[in-house]
Amino acid sequence: MSSSNSTQDLPPGYAPGSLWYYAPNKGAPIAFGVLFLLSGLVHGWQCFKYKCWKVGGLLPWAATLFVAGFVVREVGAYNYDDLNIFIASTVLLLVAPPVYEGANYFLLGRILYYVPYFSPLHPGRVVTTFIGIDVVIGALTGNGASYVSNSSLTEEKRNMGKSLLKAALLLQLASMGGFVAIAARYQYRCRKAGVLSRNLHTVLIVLYTSSAIISVRTIFRIVEYFAVASLDARSDFKKISPVIRHEAYFWVFEVSLMLCNSVLMNSFHPSRFLPRNNKIYLAEDGITEIEGPGYDDKRPFIVTLFDPFDIIGLITRRDRKTKYWESDTAAVPTTQLPQDEKGTASKGPNTEA
Repeated sequence: MSSSNSTQDLPPGYAPGSLWYYAPNKGAPIAFGVLFLLSGLVHGWQCFKYKCWKVGGLLPWAATLFVAGFVVREVGAYNYDDLNIFIASTVLLLVAPPVYEGANYFLLGRILYYVPYFSPLHPGRVVTTFIGIDVVIGALTGNGASYVSNSSLTEEKRNMGKSLLKAALLLQLASMGGFVAIAARYQYRCRKAGVLSRNLHTVLIVLYTSSAIISVRTIFRIVEYFAVASLDARSDFKKISPVIRHEAYFWVFEVSLMLCNSVLMNSFHPSRFLPRNNKIYLAEDGITEIEGPGYDDKRPFIVTLFDPFDIIGLITRRDRKTKYWESDTAAVPTTQLPQDEKGTASKGPNTEA
C-alpha cells in the first residue's frame, strides 16, 4: 500500500532510477540516427566530389558523432539507470554541435579568403580566434559547473560558480555576435564595392542561417545547464524545470535543429558556390579570379606548439606583412567571372570601404 502511494506521489513522466529523469524514447534515436547517417554520407560524398576536406571535412565528422550518440542513447533507453551509458551518450551528443560550429569558422575563413581585401580581420586568423574564444568559454563553463554542482562547497564558492557560468554565457553570446558582425561587415563592404556576386551572397546567407540555428541550440543548452546546475539532493521533483523533465525539448531544440543545419549544408554546400581551390581569390578589379600563394603559417613547429593562436603575431602585427593579395608575386590569373556573377560596379573596388 505504501509502495503504491509513493508511486502516486511521483511527478508525471518521472521514471524511477532513470539518470535522464524520464524513460528515453526508444524510436527517436533510431529515426534520427538514420537521418544523420544519410546526411553524413552525403557530406562525405560532397567532400570527395568538391575536394573540400579542409573547409567541409568537419561536416561528416559531426554527423558521425551524432550517429554514435544515438546508438548509445538507444542502448540507454533500455538501460536508463546505467551511468556509463548515460555519460557516453551525453558526451557524444554534446560535442557534436560544436563541430558544426567549427565548420562555420572554416567556412567564414574561406569566404574572407575569396575577397580578402574587404575582410575585417586577416582571413588566416578567423579559425584560431574563435576556437581560442571557445576554449576560454569551455574553461569558464567547466569550472563554474564544478563549483555549482558541488554541494559540499560553501555558498560563497557556489555563487562564484554561478558567476563563472554567467560570464561564460555572456562571452558565448558576444562570440556569436562578433562572428556574425564580421560576416555582415564583410558583406556590406563587398556590396558597396559591387563585388558581391550571387554565389558569394548565397554562401553568406547559408552561413547566417546556420549560425542562427546553432545559436538557438546553444541558448537551449544554456537554459538546460542552469536548470541542472541549480539541482541538489534537496530539490523538489515537482519544481524541476520542464526542460529537464520533458524529453521533447531535447528532440526539438537540439536534435531537430542540428539535423536542419546538416541538411542545409547538404542542400547548399559552400563548395558549389566558391572556387574549390582555397588559394583562389577575387582580384581587386572585381572580375578576375587569381590563384595566389594563400596563407600558410610559416612559423617553426615548436613555436606553433607553444603559441597556437599566434598571440605574438597579433602583438607584432604580423598580419599586416602577409597581405598576399597586395602582391603580384606568385599570383596566377585563372578565370574571369561570368557576366551574371559579376558585381554591380563597373570599376575596381575601393579597398578603403
